[in-house]
Amino acid sequence: MFLTVALIVTLVLLLFGRDITRSAHGAISPRRSEDRSFGQLANLLISQENAFDAQCTSLLTSGQSLTRPVFAAQLSQLSAQLALWTVEASQLRRPVLAHNVNDVVAQVTEQRVDDYQSILAAVARSLTLPWTDQAPAGLGAVAAQASLTSTSRRWDRADRSLVGEPGHVTLAATMNGTALLDLSSIVHSLQESPTLALARGVGITAISVSPAALPAPPGELLMPPSSSIDLGVSVSNASYVDQPVTLIVTLVPTSGHGPSQSQSMQTVLGPLKSFAFEPKALATIASEKATLRITLKGAPAAAALTRVRTFRVVMSPSGNG
Repeated sequence: MFLTVALIVTLVLLLFGRDITRSAHGAISPRRSEDRSFGQLANLLISQENAFDAQCTSLLTSGQSLTRPVFAAQLSQLSAQLALWTVEASQLRRPVLAHNVNDVVAQVTEQRVDDYQSILAAVARSLTLPWTDQAPAGLGAVAAQASLTSTSRRWDRADRSLVGEPGHVTLAATMNGTALLDLSSIVHSLQESPTLALARGVGITAISVSPAALPAPPGELLMPPSSSIDLGVSVSNASYVDQPVTLIVTLVPTSGHGPSQSQSMQTVLGPLKSFAFEPKALATIASEKATLRITLKGAPAAAALTRVRTFRVVMSPSGNG
């Protein structure tokens, strides 16, 4: 009987031990899978950050050979990559792993996004490039470089967090080339580049008149009988910069029949962009003679363009008499 009881107890212990082993095995397996999946995704994110750092370093150190539009385009492309990191980092916060390595990845990445944005914005401002500033207020380029170094050191202390855990995952290290640049010297070199230098230039590119003018000598608008003249004035920005401009239209009678008229309109021309102004109709009187002057202000005249157009306006008689 005792032998039977002993056998039963032994069997129960064996079954219990097997269940415990299976349970432990089942607990380790998901953790191993989670650690390895996290490692793959985290290393992919870190590899993107390292590739960005190399591209950023290369652009800043060799950008003086590029033109303003090309340099600005590459700077904007770098900035566009940063928004994706924040999304990817937030997705790595769950499930929570050992040593809170998830939060470290997310926090380090989010801070480095701010740091890189601050550096890119500082470079864009130094060259007066059109730029949508996404950098946090108060974080200058020098502070951003120091922060990149700090977050890199923090990550160096965390990238082996999962080596001793199920899956034995080693996480990639961060590159820190941009943080080591002599940024003030690089900015000065970029500012001295002839191809990156800002040369502002605007001009009047076309003028339309309604009703259509009759045949007349150059510089004269011989108009059919009309109580008003409608103008359309196209202007262009020949530089890669946001350029505020003001268009002034004046009509001053020279025959003493009507009052002087003046209009002023403003806009901001985008880089290498054009814009069409539509002034209010200018009141006219039959047989009137006047001087029409169209002036564009805001920057020097671009090559082959003018900022001032002057016309002698001659209104035809009404034909009623």
